Amino acid sequence: MNQDSQSMHFEYNVEGGNFSRAGYASSEIKKLLKQLNVDMGIIKRTVVGCYEAEVNVVAHAYTGTIYVDLNTESITIRFQDEGPGIPDIDQAMVEGFSTASSKVREMGFGAGMGLPNIKKNADQMKISSIVGKGTTLEITMLLQ
Repeated sequence: MNQDSQSMHFEYNVEGGNFSRAGYASSEIKKLLKQLNVDMGIIKRTVVGCYEAEVNVVAHAYTGTIYVDLNTESITIRFQDEGPGIPDIDQAMVEGFSTASSKVREMGFGAGMGLPNIKKNADQMKISSIVGKGTTLEITMLLQ
């Protein structure tokens, strides 16, 4: 953890295909926010968005990193992955649309609700993707 006057920074590595670790970073972020006495409503929305994004990295990418920046005004979580990318972001934002493999679906993931749920829970959401290279998703939660 890097810490300056009023901010904290954390990083978590995510391994594509490792569903046994999916949710680890989300759980750690939840613990941190609870320790900092962040409003429970904000914690819940943050964890929902974070978990959905973390599972997307596990389900679709080869590897990824989650960068968390927390200050007195907001928490920003950036998910950067190396994977196939998203050819049509607008289509990926439609509830129920999924490119998850049948194996992923059989495990109970890949219902096509991830990105829509993230958007519903985040105060701000930015997504960019390059096909064949990977995706970057950034969510921001305002703490005030």
